[in-house]
Amino acid sequence: MILKKCFLLLLILFVSQNISAQENIDTTKTQKLNEVLISPLHINRDLQNSPASIGILSEKELLRNNTTDINNVINAIPGVFMQSSNITTTRISIRGIGARTPYGTNKIRAFYGSIPLTSGNSETVIDDIDLQNINQIEIIKGPLSSVYGAGLGGAILISPQTLKKGNYKAEVSSVFGSYGLLKNRISFDLNEKESSLSLSYHNLKTDGWRQNSAYNREGITLGGELFRNRNSKLTYFSNYTYLKAYIPSSINKTTFENNPKAGAPTWVAAKGFKEYKSTLGGLAYDFSINENLKNSTSVFINYKDSNEPRPFDILRQYTFASGVRTQFSGDFNIGKIKNQFIAGLEYFRDNYSGNTFQNLYQQNNENGSLQGDQLSATDQKRDFYNIFSQIRTLLSEHFEIQAGLNYNKTKFELQNDFPASANNQKEKYSYDGIFSPQLSFLFKPNEVQTFYFSASRGFSLPATEETLTSTGNINQNIKPETGYNFELGGKLHFFNKKLYTQIAIYRMEIKDLLVAKRIGDDQYEGVNAGKTFHEGIEISLNHNWPINKIFNLNSYIGASIGNYEFKEFVDNGNDFSGNKLTGVPANTASAGFTLNTTSGFYFSADFQFTDKIPMNDSNANFSDSYSLLNLKTGYQFEIFSGLTTHLDAGINNVMNEKYASMILTNATGVGNAQPRFYYPGLPINFYGIISLNYVF
Repeated sequence: MILKKCFLLLLILFVSQNISAQENIDTTKTQKLNEVLISPLHINRDLQNSPASIGILSEKELLRNNTTDINNVINAIPGVFMQSSNITTTRISIRGIGARTPYGTNKIRAFYGSIPLTSGNSETVIDDIDLQNINQIEIIKGPLSSVYGAGLGGAILISPQTLKKGNYKAEVSSVFGSYGLLKNRISFDLNEKESSLSLSYHNLKTDGWRQNSAYNREGITLGGELFRNRNSKLTYFSNYTYLKAYIPSSINKTTFENNPKAGAPTWVAAKGFKEYKSTLGGLAYDFSINENLKNSTSVFINYKDSNEPRPFDILRQYTFASGVRTQFSGDFNIGKIKNQFIAGLEYFRDNYSGNTFQNLYQQNNENGSLQGDQLSATDQKRDFYNIFSQIRTLLSEHFEIQAGLNYNKTKFELQNDFPASANNQKEKYSYDGIFSPQLSFLFKPNEVQTFYFSASRGFSLPATEETLTSTGNINQNIKPETGYNFELGGKLHFFNKKLYTQIAIYRMEIKDLLVAKRIGDDQYEGVNAGKTFHEGIEISLNHNWPINKIFNLNSYIGASIGNYEFKEFVDNGNDFSGNKLTGVPANTASAGFTLNTTSGFYFSADFQFTDKIPMNDSNANFSDSYSLLNLKTGYQFEIFSGLTTHLDAGINNVMNEKYASMILTNATGVGNAQPRFYYPGLPINFYGIISLNYVF
């Protein structure tokens, strides 16, 4: 069946000539995808010559909605599926990897510049980074990059915003919308010969449309470069975030259909929320040793102090992570054959402290959560290092080979401090070293067409809760997931580079599948329970059409057709082999366009389709498929030289579709209660944006 779908999509590819493109609000020039540069830590920065499926979100694409929510934007990339509830609870899966995670995102590594955003417990949070502080996002799909840790799902690379023109820039902006949405931001940038600076502050608030769903986030970001010259530079970055987000939690089907504004009764009564302070910082030094050898070395810290009152307990967590990464890159010749290489080392140390307390909200006269006696105290330290290398060999003008290798070694120690017992001994454990090779072949018949084949191996480390038994001790039987990925793809330009197409066909099998078995309200125990199978085809088309001297049309289409299933999976005596993989739609599609005018007016629309989603491993329950339509219009004009203003207005979910924006996989009901699978998505909502920026 999947092969038939592949051939059908290939047919659509070659008969579609005027239907897709990359959005670009700039009416003065159109960026062509073959000119897009990817992260400087890649062995090759040209997207066209990278033998991997890499989704790119430019600055304008990131801001094409209301500048507060990345969910609508990131789901336009085929093979990537992001679910979210109330902004603060999100889950990203890539090609089905990470779909069964109960809460949050794991099995995917993320970086802001060269600083890891993924914690030692394998959790990735990208929501703390303000979208207006991002220049570009790259999503590497599958374990194709040994340089970034060979994660099974892939890697998310976020490039910090930099000043592109002028020496100084000041900007103020406000976003306002339905359900009390308000975001205010102010920023200042300077760019001089030897240094640069970027400083911004933002505050994002919303009352929420569901019970107990108010949200407040503020952040300060500082970054830039020092001692910049031809051969070296020092880059600095820091980001501080304060967040307090109330949690409505998931609801059952009856409530979802009849009263989706309602929150889970226990969470509403407890006035449950998540509150934390987070600091991310780093320094990176880049220098040229000689004409053929460069080095980039960075050090970083990641600190988080959080408090989460929940109906069943109050969780207080403290995390401090630090690390160093160094990478050498260069080129050399063997006879007439050119070679480029990368080799380096990444070391990461994570210190985690978690404490739980009784939540006495039922005895607090309807005033919400009240801390009671302590229930547990746990400390965990996790260390890992990645040794990585990659080489690119240009055998001829049309043919090249890339090969890479990543070696990971992870160890951790656990100390249960409370309740005190004879078993509170410090436990130490380590996984066997994991080798993850990668080999790619790239054929380039001409400057506008590229074909590639890649084979790679990746792995995913267990999250903290998966490393523990029900008694809180180290689970000696748990081990990382591993899998092999095979991918065939092409990157093609047509019609004088006005139409750009990417297509990828992949097949991946995961063994030692990590399964989080629920053993309490918020207690999970990890087991390796079988194998999953992932195959599919992804296609994206981006088209630019200069209609006349006044109008320019940019459009895009993306689609993912997948087959994700349990190949071998037995859990608690139940054989789920052959069932569809939980938590991910088999098929998704997106399309959109932006009509620009030379006068500064523009109009855009984007459409997304999401297929039904299996909500439990037994496939007894599925969420309904849904479609979303968003519209936006705006006007950009110059008040006087250097001072520009933007006025925008938009409508999201125009058709007022009722849908689940996130699914709680394998939810169970207590007693005769229905399982709470559903996080309802926003109904129709409106927003406006006003911004002023002055470049001088």
